[in-house]
Amino acid sequence: MNKDIKKVLIEKNELQSKVAELGAKISVDYKGKDLLIVCVLKGAVVFASDLMREIQLPLDIDFMAISSYGANTKSSGVVRILKDLNTGIEGRHVLIVEDIIDSGLTLAYLVENLKSRHPASVEICTILDKRERRTAELYIKYTGFIVPDEFVVGYGLDYAEKYRNLPYIAVLKEEVYQ
Repeated sequence: MNKDIKKVLIEKNELQSKVAELGAKISVDYKGKDLLIVCVLKGAVVFASDLMREIQLPLDIDFMAISSYGANTKSSGVVRILKDLNTGIEGRHVLIVEDIIDSGLTLAYLVENLKSRHPASVEICTILDKRERRTAELYIKYTGFIVPDEFVVGYGLDYAEKYRNLPYIAVLKEEVYQ
């Protein structure tokens, strides 16, 4: 696997430190509130697992799978819900946990979809923000790292379902995915 890596962007210890920082902020902001973490599968599962352990509050978690990529490296623009929530969110404080946000189109769709279900609030927490590619208007309350417009893998992020288990965030060599 390491032969496919161009460079490591964010080391494991940097990730752990940032996740602890985000968990502490969320713990303060949601104190006394009915918090529901919505983990966007599959990429955010590693981050969401680590983040939950850093949030010092009672919380629930549910999962959604949405897709606009298929097997491609760029969004198709057509969003499909592959797995919906099992939990009702009316009146609850929903925190969407995402691995990476680039164009923001898929997440903008998800935010509007969840808001139509009448939660108390909907906010976003992402470990990676690829702002250079943003085309949708999106407010991201909690951001781990801003990353350049390169194809990144590791810490839950994949290419063709591989590299998710890397303990760091890395840039994939172009010849691997082209």
